[in-house]
Amino acid sequence: MGIARTGRVEAVVEAPVDAVWRVVADVTRTGQWSHECREVRWLEGSSVAAPGVRFRGRNRSGWLRWTRVCEIVSVQPSRELVWRTLSTALFVDSTEWRITLEPAGPGTRIVESYRVVTLPRWFEWLVSPLNPGHADRTAPLSADLHRLGELAATETASRSSRGLD
Repeated sequence: MGIARTGRVEAVVEAPVDAVWRVVADVTRTGQWSHECREVRWLEGSSVAAPGVRFRGRNRSGWLRWTRVCEIVSVQPSRELVWRTLSTALFVDSTEWRITLEPAGPGTRIVESYRVVTLPRWFEWLVSPLNPGHADRTAPLSADLHRLGELAATETASRSSRGLD
């Protein structure tokens, strides 16, 4: 058993790109659709996704609980958000995450991918038995994208009923 070094999932959802982007770009909303991330807070007074901006995520997988500081790598509004987990003395690994959006008819194709940038073997041996869900993240990440799409679609309907779109 080990930790998957890369992964990619995609889903077509029934929400327009701008609606999905509003949810994705506000990283503090990640806990509303992620199977693992429960809460996110901006750091250092930030409140908008921009390169170099940091945030802290509070996560849960089974009985494990942990937090990670992440840094936004790039932002292409309504198109792509990229961030990475930062290595620390306790968490020596780093992973780059990417969410890409593109129109798909009236909806949106969401692609989420990740690439482990740093993962010392000793750390993998220590962590992988404690968090077996990281051996294959395909199904939970795919479910995340569907939840993200449902959230964006619900908000689109709500905004339309209030005359905001």
